[in-house]
This record gives sequence, structure tokens and C-alpha cells, in this order.
Amino acid sequence: MVDPLLVLGAAVVEGLVGYPDRLHKNLPHPVVWLGAGIAWCERRWNDPARPEPQRRLLGVGTIMLVTAAAALTGGLLHGLLGENHLGVLILMVLGSLGLAARSLYDHVSAVAKGSDLDAARLAVGRIVGRDTDALDESGVAAAALESLAESFCDGVVAPIFWFLIGGLGGLFAYKAVNTADSMIGHREERWRAFGWAAARTDDVMNWIPARIAGAFVALAAGGGWNTMLRDARKHASPNAGWPEAAMAGGLGVKLGGPVAYDGMFHERPAFGDGPAPAMADLKRGLGVYLRACAILAAMLLVGGLAWPR
Repeated sequence: MVDPLLVLGAAVVEGLVGYPDRLHKNLPHPVVWLGAGIAWCERRWNDPARPEPQRRLLGVGTIMLVTAAAALTGGLLHGLLGENHLGVLILMVLGSLGLAARSLYDHVSAVAKGSDLDAARLAVGRIVGRDTDALDESGVAAAALESLAESFCDGVVAPIFWFLIGGLGGLFAYKAVNTADSMIGHREERWRAFGWAAARTDDVMNWIPARIAGAFVALAAGGGWNTMLRDARKHASPNAGWPEAAMAGGLGVKLGGPVAYDGMFHERPAFGDGPAPAMADLKRGLGVYLRACAILAAMLLVGGLAWPR
């Protein structure tokens, strides 16, 4: 494990600075590099003419390759930089690259601040994969809240968890797996075999963080525990249901339900017993998110102060 104050420092850097667009245009975010490597493997190895067992094996090789490369890079950097004060400051900056608390808040708040329904649909379309053109206000708010809750795990809690457990190597390994899952860990025919390992590895690495994230959301909302414990396992994912159900219960709204992808409706379970959310509930959800982040930061601070020197 690493000093929680180091992880807290990285979270503060990300929260204050993020990854500015101007910098991204000249030096793409490291996740873009990971994505390029995964895409290279997918183009060369995920040939539909190959037998499915072979494609699955090649998918296992892909996740092992990109994860090992990311972990090795992070581990070497951590070992080289962690011996002096300047090195620790650089580690905080590098660690901030694996976190997305500010980015998540900015993207979801853009939905809440939409000048009209069309603007809100456009904003939510940047953060969700479902069809957004026909969503009403409630549908937009629900999509944004579900993304906010799930991404609180993927973009904040899980990266911090693996940073604490494995240092920069653990953080980079998690980001490699999570990026691979978002790119190839799908159930469609093209990716079902090749992306199997990415999806399963992501499930394993998010199992503990998702439950921590759900607990933080319930704490921050002042409720939602019963809904989380009752509804979390309804989700198709073994992890996403925990923060989503906690958010639904904490806000007293209903999330989930039928949704359209590429013009096809898909039935999904519902979380919570309340009415469909409105834009006002999305703004309340952003408040819950900020308080959950503050709880996490406070715990890192306490852990850091108790860390043996």
C-alpha cells in the first residue's frame, strides 16, 4: 500500500486542474494511448474468420499485454520518483491522470445547465451510449444520474482504491482494464469472444470499489441503504447496480427501466420506488456526488495522518 496522503494529493491536483483541453490537444491524455494500443490489438487479432475460442484466447492475451505494460510503466515510475519530495509531487501529478472526479462533475453539470431540452440531450449524449434524441426531461435526468453514479465508481473510487493498493502501477493497471472494457468488453457479436477477458477482469477489479462507492453515495445522500441492498443485484452488471441503486434510494427517485440503443429497446430492471427524476433531482444528485467525494477525501486524510512515518 502507499501513503493515503499521496493519493489525496493526486485527487486534489485532479480536482483543481483536471486535464485541460489545451493540453489534451497538444499532448493527448494517456488513456488515449492505452486506447490506441487496445485498438491495434483488436484490429489485428479480432478477425471474425478465426474460431471463437481462438478469439477469446487472443482477447485474454490482449488484456494481459496492455495491463502488464501499464502496470510495469507505473511501477517503474513509482519506484524511480518516490524517494524524494520532488518525486512525490511528480507522482501526485501522474496519479491525477488516472482520476476523473472533476471531469465527471463537469460533464454531468453541463447536462443540468442545459439552456433547453435539446442542449441537455446533446450534453447527456456525450456521456451515455443510449439513444438520446427522443428523451424527455425525465429521461435526460435519469441517464445523467445513472452515469454519475456508475462513473463515481469507475472514475473516482476504483482508481483511488487501486492507487492505494498498488501505487502508480496498480492505478495504471486499473485504467488499462477499464479502458479495455469500455472499448471491447461488449456483448455484441463482434466483441463477445474477444472482449470476454476485458469485461470479466473489469468486473473483478470493480467488485470491492463498487460496493464502497454505493456506501459513500448512501452516506452522502443520508439514505438509500435499503434500496441499494434490495435492488443492486438486479443490474446486469455485478457492480454498477450498487452506486446506481444507492443514488436512486438516496434521492427518492426511480432509475433504470427500458432504454433504447441504436433504435432497439432493451428492458432493464428499475431501481428505487420513487417517481421518475426531474432536472432538479439531477442537481441534487450532483450535490450527493460532491459530498461523497468529500467523504472519500476525508477518509484519505485520516488514513494519511495515521500512516506510519
